[in-house]
Amino acid sequence: MTIGEAATPLVRFDDVGMRYGLGQEVLRDVTFSVEPRSFQFLTGPSGAGKTTLLRLILLSIKPTRGRVSLFGQEVGQVSGQALTGLRRRMGVVFQDFRLLDHLTTYENVALPLRVQAQDEARYRGEVIDLLRWVGLGERMHALPPVLSGGEKQRAAIARAVIGRPELLLADEPTGNVDPTLGRRLLRLFVELNRLGTAIVIATHDLGLMDQFDARRLVLGHGQLHIDV
Repeated sequence: MTIGEAATPLVRFDDVGMRYGLGQEVLRDVTFSVEPRSFQFLTGPSGAGKTTLLRLILLSIKPTRGRVSLFGQEVGQVSGQALTGLRRRMGVVFQDFRLLDHLTTYENVALPLRVQAQDEARYRGEVIDLLRWVGLGERMHALPPVLSGGEKQRAAIARAVIGRPELLLADEPTGNVDPTLGRRLLRLFVELNRLGTAIVIATHDLGLMDQFDARRLVLGHGQLHIDV
């Protein structure tokens, strides 16, 4: 990239609409972009479409109209292995955690690095340090079914950030933890952003957002506006 040339957005929505079945559109005429190394909150009341918008970015659903581009590629023209490659450039924290019950906490967090065929001898210490930082140092050998909701949430966050993705999507990442730990986890996202990861956090917690200087993408009645 030459001096003065704008970086390609990691995510670009152009007049995107999303409808399920024959019902009303959940999202209407949504246009925005996520720039490299940026940090933004996605907010709005329950049912506003926050999770749907995140699923569109993750490519788990396709818009019923409009265009979505991810890492400079229009997703309507990408399929198969190329889609998998785009998803691997993202970290995701789901509301339902999606931990694998047959893997220990340590193994779940290390999974993105194992998928990349990295040498465990090189990443083991980093995974253990991260687990200790999120308060799971004593639970790294436990299986998900015996973890509390808050412990599962922290494990899911650790898994999402361990590979330092280019883009992190987090759906209500502090919803199952106390306010003190919630602020600590948000600081982890801030540090990850400082190291170069773009962050999109969906939350309805206005008090939490007020503690951080970040752009807000506000959804309401299916439409989006931006508070800088």
